[in-house]
Amino acid sequence: MAVSIDIPADVAAAVDARVRSGRYASQGDVVRDGLRLLSEEDGIFRDAEVEHWLRTTVVPIAEATVADPSRSLTAEEARALVAAKRAARA
Repeated sequence: MAVSIDIPADVAAAVDARVRSGRYASQGDVVRDGLRLLSEEDGIFRDAEVEHWLRTTVVPIAEATVADPSRSLTAEEARALVAAKRAARA
């Protein structure tokens, strides 16, 4: 079944770039892979355990961080902390 859709020029360019790179054989392959990834994502976020984890663990941490930004680390601080812990184990 053929379907025709209009997409913005930047999206069309991104699709064409993936085909030109050789990663995909056709525009249709790019679209199929994108739809497959969306389907997988939908499945992941419909998983009851993931939903429970997001609501009970992730959301409270995010809310606490928004309420008190001093609780969070910059990327550089996190890297330094990990490096220090690795060095301590060595």
